[in-house]
Order: sequence, then structure tokens, then C-alpha cells
Amino acid sequence: MGGGGQHCQGSRLYTWTEVQQHCQRSDQWLVIDRKVYDISEWVKRHPGGHRVIGHYAGEDATDAFVAFHPELDFVRKFLKPLLIGELDPSEPCQDHQKNAAVTKDFRALREVLEREGLFRTSPLFFCLYLGHLLVLEMLALLVLWHWGTGWIPTLLCAVILTTSQAQAGWLQHDFGHLSVFRKSFWNHLLHKFVIGHLKGASASWWNHLHFQHHAKPNIFGKDPDVNTQHAFVIGSIQPIEYGIKKLKYLPYNHQHQYFFLIGPPLIIPVIFNMQNVRIMLSRRLWVDLAWWFSFYARFFYSYIPFYGVFGSLALISFIRFLESHWFVWVTQMNHIPMEIDHEKHQDWLTMQLSATCNIEQSFFNDWFSGHLNFQIEHQLDVLKPPMVRALCEKHGVRYQVKSLWQGFTDIVGSLKKSGDLWLDAYLHK
Repeated sequence: MGGGGQHCQGSRLYTWTEVQQHCQRSDQWLVIDRKVYDISEWVKRHPGGHRVIGHYAGEDATDAFVAFHPELDFVRKFLKPLLIGELDPSEPCQDHQKNAAVTKDFRALREVLEREGLFRTSPLFFCLYLGHLLVLEMLALLVLWHWGTGWIPTLLCAVILTTSQAQAGWLQHDFGHLSVFRKSFWNHLLHKFVIGHLKGASASWWNHLHFQHHAKPNIFGKDPDVNTQHAFVIGSIQPIEYGIKKLKYLPYNHQHQYFFLIGPPLIIPVIFNMQNVRIMLSRRLWVDLAWWFSFYARFFYSYIPFYGVFGSLALISFIRFLESHWFVWVTQMNHIPMEIDHEKHQDWLTMQLSATCNIEQSFFNDWFSGHLNFQIEHQLDVLKPPMVRALCEKHGVRYQVKSLWQGFTDIVGSLKKSGDLWLDAYLHK
């Protein structure tokens, strides 16, 4: 075809080669349902941020588009002005040699689940979930009011508030994914309330990072969750790259040991808190800042009468410290031990399954992880484990399920393995 495309019934036609040329920061095209869109200017106004949509520049984004937008008919209105043509009929549906058969069967499965109504949630369940968080908040105060501020009541209060904070983290996650109510407005509103007023964090900060993770999980340069800021080397590729380049920011062969010192203890109390404040101020997220302020105003108003200013600061720091351990072990057991690599342009199913695994189902595991033990289905945005497993078996895609303990130990084991790879490359390559 050449020259940027041909005309067919008034629509310009493009090859994948032409689409793939438009993957620069200021020049971005993508494909949804074989239609080609120029998003170069739209990325600046994209509600989810320019990075998450830019990660799909030059390739097919159909499955990501469907997964991230519950109100598809509404969102497609914004696509119409961006439409510049479609793929030539001679072109395959998938780019970069992605598995077309896997993609076809996955989309067919999703259509079946949609027809069966399995994407409809129960708002009542989530409202009760929210209610039990409020009960925990009140219970913590009642403990102090009834038994005073001795060591045992204080420790009990901290455990109750840690539980509330951790469970609020799982709840805000569901609202943040717009997966509770049919209308995005209510999801956004409850998300800001839970993550802002109940947890003291920024909804925009969370969206900006978490959606990138779902778009390109465990992919260097695209998933912020694997950007360790040189504190760790992870996977089997990065350690060798660091070793060959003789990069030694820390003694990575001991990272499975110092992980216990700088990983779980510091993620929420230090790293997340600093990121939240910096992003809210630098991007002038005044609404998020107001929600954030409301959390700390409520907390100190409630606990200064019991502990004073410095005692209340110590209490919230201790709660963040405990919550951070809970958060890190749950969120990393599904991803850190899995494949972590540079962009390989895999189809949606293969990409998600290579980056995550499930944890065995039980009442405790469901509660403790906020149902993120079904991480495979969560990453795929498909809520039927037996059908997903059958699809994986059909196409030879590994569907991995672990015990909770194995998930925890695999984090440490994978860090040791990566550290050993780094040391070998550092010394001998």
C-alpha cells in the first residue's frame, strides 16, 4: 500500500508496519477493534494519565481498552474524533506476532461471561464492607475509652486500626477499578472517600500508578511496580544486565536479607507517604489534598485527647508500619516471583499470566488479601477461574496456583535467585 494508506469506502487503510512507526511521545497511534486512532494530542487529556494509554502506542489496545472502561458506549464517543482509518483487510488482527487464536478465544470467553451477567457486582456487599470498616474505626476508640491508654489497650487499638487500614486498601482498590457501581461517578466518589478520608492517600496518585501496572504488568519501563529505584534487582534479566554493567548500588547478593529491613517496613510509612504529598502538591491535586487533610484532621482530633500530639504521631506511624508489612507481602506474592522482563508485545492473556499467579482459595485467604488471591482473574478482568484455567490449558499457557505460605517464601526465594544472578554476572561477565 505505501504512502500512508489507501482509501476503501471513504476509510483510509493502514498496515501494522505503518501503525508501529507511531509510538513516540509526541506521535502515538493505537488500534482498537481494527480501527486506527491518532491519540497524539488526546493523551494529554486522558483521564487515566498519558502513560497508561501511551504504553499501547503502535499496537493493538482492544483488550486493555475493554478492561479499563466499564462504560464502553460512553467512552467510544471520545474515540470518534480520533479515528483516522482502519487496518487493511489483508492485515492480521494482532501485531508483533501475538497469538491470534488465544486472543480470539479469550474475547469469546469474555462475551460469554458478559451475557451471563457475571460482571455485575452487588453494591450491597461493598456497602456492608464499608460499614465494617467504620465499625472497626469506632471499636478502636471504644477500646481506649473503656480501658484507657495502657500498653495492652494501645496495642489492641493499633491492631484494630491496622486491620481497618489494610481492608480499606482492598476496598478502595475495587472502587478505583470502577468495578462496583454501573456508573463511574459513584465509583470515583467512593474511591476518593475511602482512599482519601479513610486512608489518607491520593486517588489520582493510585490511579496513575496502578493502571499502568495492569496495562503492562512486570514490564520494565512501563509497570511502576517493578521500578525498584536500584534498591533491588528482580527477575532473571535485570540482575544480569546490572552485573554486566558493573552496577552495584547495594550488595544485591544479600537483597533477600535486607528486604526485611527496607521492604515491608518502609513502603507505606516512608515511600508512599512521600510520593503522595509530592504528587498532590506538584500536580495541584487540591481535591485529593482536601481528602488527605480530612483523614489526618479526623485522626488527630480523635486521638490527641488520649495520647497528645507526639503520642498520636507515634500511633499513626506504628499503624502504617504494621499495615505496610500486610500490604507488601500480599501484593508482591503474586508478581515478584513471576516473569519480569522488557516489553515482549505478548497477547493480553499470555502477558497477564506470565506476570501473575493465584493463591489458594479459603475464607481466610479471601479476607486477608481482599480477594486478590484470585490475581489472575483480576489481571485479566475476567471473573471465572475454572473457565480461565480451561482456556489456559487449551493453549498451553501456565495457570499457577500456590499456597499462601509458598507465595510468601517465593518472594524471598526469587530475590535470592536474582541476587545470585547479579553476583555471577558482576564477577564473571
